[in-house]
Amino acid sequence: MERKDPAEFGSLLPTILVPPPGPRSLEMSRRLARVESRNVTHLTPAFPVFWDSACGTNVRDVDGNVFLDLTGAFGVSVAGHRNPLITQEIRDQAERLVHGMGDVHPPAKKVELLEALARIVPWADSRAILGSSGSEAVEAALKTALLATRRPGIVAFEGAYHGLTLGSLAVTEREDFREPFRERLYPGVRFVPFPEPLRMGSGASSRSLDAVAEVMEEGAGGEGIGAVIVEPIQGRAGVRVPPKGYLRDLASLVRGAGALLIFDEIFTGLGRTGSMFACLQEDVVPDLICLGKGLGGGLPLSACVGPREVMEAWPPSVGEAIHTSTFLGHPLACAAGLSLLAEMESGDLVTRSRELGLELVRWLRDELAGVPEVAEVRGRGLFVGVELADPGTMEPLAGAASVVAGRALGRGILVLPAGRVGHVLELSPPLVITREQLQWATVELGGIIRETVRGVPSSGH
Repeated sequence: MERKDPAEFGSLLPTILVPPPGPRSLEMSRRLARVESRNVTHLTPAFPVFWDSACGTNVRDVDGNVFLDLTGAFGVSVAGHRNPLITQEIRDQAERLVHGMGDVHPPAKKVELLEALARIVPWADSRAILGSSGSEAVEAALKTALLATRRPGIVAFEGAYHGLTLGSLAVTEREDFREPFRERLYPGVRFVPFPEPLRMGSGASSRSLDAVAEVMEEGAGGEGIGAVIVEPIQGRAGVRVPPKGYLRDLASLVRGAGALLIFDEIFTGLGRTGSMFACLQEDVVPDLICLGKGLGGGLPLSACVGPREVMEAWPPSVGEAIHTSTFLGHPLACAAGLSLLAEMESGDLVTRSRELGLELVRWLRDELAGVPEVAEVRGRGLFVGVELADPGTMEPLAGAASVVAGRALGRGILVLPAGRVGHVLELSPPLVITREQLQWATVELGGIIRETVRGVPSSGH
């Protein structure tokens, strides 16, 4: 029998009926193991739970447990799970057209979405390339930079995560992702330090900028640098926020060297950090912006967007596009994206993110003030990280955030670990989350962190 959700499902606190993962989730794990590549989903007796339904900030698993989602489903559900306006738009579109021919006979919704995007990006006259995933947007941006500059070298940052397709993997710094495919990766990428004041001190910006300048002059593997790609706030590296003014100085340096600056706003864009794009808070406009995650309102949709003069490095189509895909401009995704952008433009989600984010950081700092292993609580908007480290050495507490996330699951809270050794607790809830839910989660997470950190050695031990 189909379960009927209560009217308040979407703004509830957790309800745990059976310790997760419950018997139905465990059975799903066994079934999944028989049909999916073993590399994809991490399956243990304690993890994961399998989702059955979701609404607002709540997720229900197949065992009937109700969770509070502080992940936003990897940051995708910025307007909440099963947002009613977006869901209705998907239904309406599905009754008219489910699939089109994006680069041959495009669906009308593709045009409408691109027009809506053009209204919110920070250029008066822009052009875009649509895709289905954030990785595709990064691929399009890297290709655009090569066409525009004719210099293939790339500068990326330590801790960077831009995706796992071959082009995006080349600019992703995580060695565990890179090593198995090293022979396939473009070698003309140089990684420079990301400015991290917590460990680099007041000289973080100058040290990073000096490294960028040196690489811009030297090139990468004998090849000139045509692109610098950066996350305005590094996500999977642990919600690492650069010092104020750094991105503006970086833009000046990059443009002075004749290269293009690419902002990967796949995680930080669309209200996540308290403004439509994170770059707006830094008073800097890059040459290209990559969008994804929340853009499709829950459906796969991404975009590489830039000013007309940069994007016209691409030649006009003569019947064969040199960068396209079968599902480019998919009408269902475009319809959902249009509705999402309407929500962002007309609603108070961006303001909520900015104001609730300030409160969340303050609440967490107050709650965790007596925990020496909490090295820093940082973030912007509803994109917050809690870093756990040895108070004497500042070495990260390896795996500590992973342990916290596992214990939080048992109490009905969905959170994710981040950082190179799983030492940062990452919070990116739907922007519709209530103050009451955040306050409750702050106290719960504070207790879990306190009971966890004492038994976790640092990564240097």
